[in-house]
Amino acid sequence: MSTLELANLTVRLPPGGDRVDAVCGVSFGVERGELVCLVGESGSGKTVIAHAIMGLLPKTLLIASGTVRLEGEELTRVSAARRRRLRGSRMAMIFQEPMTALNPVMTCGAQIDEVLRTHTRMADAERRARAAALMREVALPEPQRMLGAYPHQLSGGQRQRVGIAIALALEPALLIADEPTTALDVTTQAQILRLIVELQRRHGMAVLFVTHDFGVVAEIAHRIAVLREGCLVEVGAKDDVLTRPQHDYTKMLMRAVPTLKPRARAVRADAPVVLATRELSKTYVERGWLRPGREVRAASDVTLEVRKGQTLGIVGESGSGKTTLARCIARLIEPTRGEVRLGGVDLAHLERRELRSLRRRVQVVFQDPYRSLNPRRSVGAAIIEGQLNYGVPRAEALQQARRLMELVRLDPAALGRYPHQFSGGQRQRICIARALALEPALLVADEPVSALDVSVQAQVLALLEEIRTRLELAMVFITHDLRVAAQVCDQLAVMQAGRIVEYGPTAQLFAQPRHPYTQALLAAAPGRNYVFGTK
Repeated sequence: MSTLELANLTVRLPPGGDRVDAVCGVSFGVERGELVCLVGESGSGKTVIAHAIMGLLPKTLLIASGTVRLEGEELTRVSAARRRRLRGSRMAMIFQEPMTALNPVMTCGAQIDEVLRTHTRMADAERRARAAALMREVALPEPQRMLGAYPHQLSGGQRQRVGIAIALALEPALLIADEPTTALDVTTQAQILRLIVELQRRHGMAVLFVTHDFGVVAEIAHRIAVLREGCLVEVGAKDDVLTRPQHDYTKMLMRAVPTLKPRARAVRADAPVVLATRELSKTYVERGWLRPGREVRAASDVTLEVRKGQTLGIVGESGSGKTTLARCIARLIEPTRGEVRLGGVDLAHLERRELRSLRRRVQVVFQDPYRSLNPRRSVGAAIIEGQLNYGVPRAEALQQARRLMELVRLDPAALGRYPHQFSGGQRQRICIARALALEPALLVADEPVSALDVSVQAQVLALLEEIRTRLELAMVFITHDLRVAAQVCDQLAVMQAGRIVEYGPTAQLFAQPRHPYTQALLAAAPGRNYVFGTK
């Protein structure tokens, strides 16, 4: 008997949309000790299935038919009280974003204790000992200190480990992991994946792992289930699906996965230098009530250059200083020392009034397009805002906005719509159009595709490449995804602890990495033993 068994599960959407069902007639199972990866694009129904199993569907979604059995017990017919008893004890879930899944006003220890107190009759001391043991089991340093820490005091990887500890507190039979490594850098992702696999083997759990990352799938899956628009189109053993995919949709997804083999890209060696930094540094001072300030060097002595038509990639773990460097280049924050030369002008220490006329020459595309667009303003208003600020007549700015919408493959008639009316990939295209509206010399892209599923990611990357070629833009591209870096970057700068530890042509760094840190990053890339992009 399977630990989890879904039979003809159908989840009905509210009336009025393009689709009737969020999930339509899905059937598959997960055995004890098995890890099944549920893959598909955003909107395919992956998270809806996970929430249907856990009993976390919003009231607007209804299980119209089918069965969900956990160790033989039919979950669609049990009472709400019974579901609450099962959650945590027999089934548990790790959510995608630990910062929103964890309670910010409770210590991590209190959140683990809450599960134990709710479902067991352990004494206080016994619960504290169990919480500390769980912290050790998920390889968190200084467990006693971590128990008293709040979520904001931990790194992203540490917060995710706390979420795993909470899910494992009562050793459930089924663990559901919903995109638990999407926002993590490559080495932290590798650590979390190893941890989940190790804990699954130790406890003999059934694991349903929801993801759109085929590198992750290749690393950990026993079987793969592929979803498209709520329907299951392919199920099979990992090697069968990855090496011999049967359905056209699966083949399309795998073609969209960037490979780790750098692309050959033509860039003129004599192209003019657009951006040059010299010994650029940014130091923060952490101040405390009863102790002197502690200096933190977020960026230290960074020297690099980007030529016209060239893309420079900045790669490294979270906290390595990538985003700090980007913000210094764009003068969103002030460097502590060093130079940021744009076309021969040093932006690093210009006064605000002098800087204003040069801001249009450096534009930024941020990681989260939904947060970087004003939800109360139409996308047309967002695109023309910069031009209006620089005195461009509204009619001329709107005409340019229409041309930009065509350039990013969107309908100009949609300029009057609002951000929530677009998909994630479409919103990122709008942000690219907004950045191009001022005709910049340098485009800074800070993790612009990390939140997108694989097919949309491929579309946005192709768009950026087309724009770079057509407009001969210089680009600084920040990413933790080495597959993406291999496809879009001419040069790579590898950052560790605020410093550039290796710098050179992308193909050279991938073929012969010299620094141990670069070697560790490449070794941690998930699915490196599989060749994607050709199926």
